[in-house]
Amino acid sequence: MRTMAADQWAGPLTPGDEGVLARAEAPVLDVGCGPGRHVVALAERGAVSLGIDITPAAVALARRRGASVLERSVFDRIPATGRWASALLLDGNVGIGGHPAALLARVANVLRPGGFVLVELESPGPRQAVEVVRILLEGRPGPWFPWTRVGVDDLVPVAEAAGLAAVEVWEDTGRCFARVTRRRPRWLCPVS
Repeated sequence: MRTMAADQWAGPLTPGDEGVLARAEAPVLDVGCGPGRHVVALAERGAVSLGIDITPAAVALARRRGASVLERSVFDRIPATGRWASALLLDGNVGIGGHPAALLARVANVLRPGGFVLVELESPGPRQAVEVVRILLEGRPGPWFPWTRVGVDDLVPVAEAAGLAAVEVWEDTGRCFARVTRRRPRWLCPVS
């Protein structure tokens, strides 16, 4: 069990954020939004967005910053299911719950047809074991939850297990990102 300080996510956008947010299409769902820096930045650009997070201190800080956020799990009911154009799983959030394929499948289920997920990944290397962590923000710890790191090397099998495909992978200022979409169905017989 480990407590992770979230102060690095409480500040302004960090290197690499601008490039990934430029790829987002509104409306945007930010899963594990923390203190809401991405939601605020998207709103400043005029993009409709909503953040969700289970950490009360993070949600409170995001709301103080003017972000539209809900305190809930991605596995709870999500407003506008089926209408989100894109979703964010940044700052290691693809590891929320400890089962990245299950998380990606869930997030894909709230997207509209043609929607996509923007994911931040760890650098290439061996995958880490599932840990139990909590986020500490402003001296207040959040609830414990399973979490794992997902590296670039893990993306293809994790996406495939979720019924998805990685269609773009890029590096920006030392950070790794990917765009993941639903796989196109394979036709068993020719369509005329």
